[in-house]
Order: sequence, then C-alpha cells, then structure tokens
Amino acid sequence: MKKFEIEYDVIVVGGGPAGCVAARFAAEGGAKTLLLEKDKEIGIPVRCGEAISKEGVEEFIVPNLKWIRAKINKFIFTSPDSTTVEMPLSEEAGYVLDRKIFDNELARLASEAGADVITKSYVDELILEDGIVKGVGIRYLGSKYYVKSKIVIAADGVESRAGRWAGLETACDFRDMESCVQVVATNVNIDQNALYFYLGEKTAPTGYLWIFPKGDNTANIGLGIGGKENKKKSAKRYLDEFLQKNFPNASILNFTVGGVPCCPTLKKIVAPGIMLVGDAARQVNPLSGGGIASGMIGGKLAGITSAKSIKKNDLNIIYEYEQLWRARLGNRHEIFNRLKEGIYNFTDDHFNSIARDFLNIKYEERNLYKLFMIALKNKPTLFVDIAKAFLRI
Repeated sequence: MKKFEIEYDVIVVGGGPAGCVAARFAAEGGAKTLLLEKDKEIGIPVRCGEAISKEGVEEFIVPNLKWIRAKINKFIFTSPDSTTVEMPLSEEAGYVLDRKIFDNELARLASEAGADVITKSYVDELILEDGIVKGVGIRYLGSKYYVKSKIVIAADGVESRAGRWAGLETACDFRDMESCVQVVATNVNIDQNALYFYLGEKTAPTGYLWIFPKGDNTANIGLGIGGKENKKKSAKRYLDEFLQKNFPNASILNFTVGGVPCCPTLKKIVAPGIMLVGDAARQVNPLSGGGIASGMIGGKLAGITSAKSIKKNDLNIIYEYEQLWRARLGNRHEIFNRLKEGIYNFTDDHFNSIARDFLNIKYEERNLYKLFMIALKNKPTLFVDIAKAFLRI
C-alpha cells in the first residue's frame, strides 16, 4: 500500500458498529470500500453497557447465541428510598451482547460484502484538496501511507478528529457529556433476564446506575453522571460506594471509564467529501445514553448514501444523508433530549413518588409510556413530546 497506489471510492475510519455497518452497506451498494480500525482487533476494548433492543439487532444481523449473553424481558427500577418496581417487556425484547464477538461479526459481514478491513491502521490526517476531503493518511506497521478516496465516512468516536480536520464543529460541551464508569463483576446474584436501573442524587446525580446481566452470575455494573456533577465527586467514587453496599463479595474482572455525549445530533454531519456517523455525529440516544442501534442506523444510511453518490457520480448526494438521519432518528433524539432535561433534575422525593405511583398500576399494564406520564404529570408541556416519542405521532 504505497502512496496513492490503491484508491477507494469510500474509506470508513473506525471499526465500531457504526463504522462496520457503514462499510458493509457502502460495499453492498457497489462502492470499493476500505474499513480502517486503529486497534489491533475489532471489538476491543469494550466501552459499552452492551444492551440493545431485539429490533435494533434484527435490522442488521440475525440474532445468534454466540454473541448474546442475556435475553431481556423486564426492567427493574429502584428509587432512592429503595422502592423497587418491575416492568414487564415482551418475552425477548432485548439482549445484552458480547461486544467483542458482535463487532467481529459486523466486520465479517462488511468483508463478505466486499469491503477491505485493515486493523492497526491509525488515521493521523486527511487528504484535503481545495477544502474537499480526498482520502486519509495512515500509520500502519511503523510506516506512513496515503490512500485516496472519493468519500470518507468518519466513525472515529466522540472526539472525531477526522470531522474536526474537515472543518466540522465536533466539540462537545462538558455539560452534555456524561462521565461514565463500568465494571464487569462476577459473583453478582441477579435476575439474568432483567435490566436494573437505580436513580437518585446519592447514586447517580443527573444520570442513572445500571446492572446488565451477562450470564453465570456476571454483570456489567456502571453509571453515568453529568459532567458538572463529576467535578464535585467522581463517577468512580459513586460506583465504588454502590458496589461496597450492594455487592461486597463481587470480584471485578474488568474496569473501563469514558465519556458519552448525551445531546442531540450535531447541526452539521456532512462536509465536502466526508460524513460523520455514530458517536462522531452525536447519534447516541440522549435520554438513555445507548448508541449501538442508533449508530448502526447512522452507518447504514451513510453507507447507502455514499454508494448512491458513487454510482451516480455525484458527490453532492452525500448531503442527503443528513436529511435521512433527521427523519429516521435525529428528530426523535431532539424529543428525547427535552425529556432528559425534564427528568434528570428531579429530586429524590420526586423519584420516590414516581416509584410508589407506578406500583399502583397492575403489573401487566406497566410500560414506559405510563412511567413517563407519571414522571412528568406536573410538566404538561412535555406531554406532546411523550406522545411523539412513544406513539410516534
């Protein structure tokens, strides 16, 4: 791979779910595609709670037990005063994944579609000609290479250096960034079909704590708090205190920290010759902080649009991606952001009241829509947002 010896139609920077799916759909659409991942292996390190809806998986890949660690059919919420409420879901509403294996499968599908996949390839610059992105510079096995392309899809995470180099505003205000910490813990005796959520100022102020089962009495236990709160007391301290109180005999197998952008999509996710997907575009659900499914949706739309642009020999077509994303999920994320702002500043007394009121609803009639209606009963201006979010009107 010498300077300009190989040229591609599309280069995807980043081999997470968004990047792998973007590469797959670009290749399936007939574009000569290259997927670059800076780490030595797709899927590691894992910085994710690993939970996803069944619907979010099935749009992209057939569910497979080799990368499903738990099947989820209920949520369990615990308020600050320890009131616990269980909410049923469908029999197999979602999964907790093994991201290492799952991401590898997504990369395999991209390769089978025709994309070239190269790991340990560190993109350290863009090729720019008259302000238009024309490829990337790579550090690979100790040498520097340049690879030209017609389109670059940046799936390089929340920092998105590629987006910044292209002139896009990718900076994230610390107030929109959740400070997150997670451990993989064993000797954790919980319901292996439930996702657990804990709320409250002493547990996870302006955020929440989660426990997601992974089989064999193992679970992802983590929390996210607002960047402002992290300055007062670190997310790790909150998690350490929770573990000591609730799982003193647990053994920690893995520990990760990171930031999650819980805010609406960037105003601009396309510039001449480049598109942003996943965390780079802020395609995380602002309310839940979940980004696997939404990132893959962004990747799919970008991949399809890039292939269309190549096929029609019109690079302006990539701007359609921005509208496609807003119509599919971006506008809903604006709604979720308003709901988040209405909820995450609740007092502990308010959370306790919500839990007690929700207990009065018959078990089989409990759902997220009713939970939000109770939570926001004193905020009538958000009722329309609730309807739009959960009824899709």
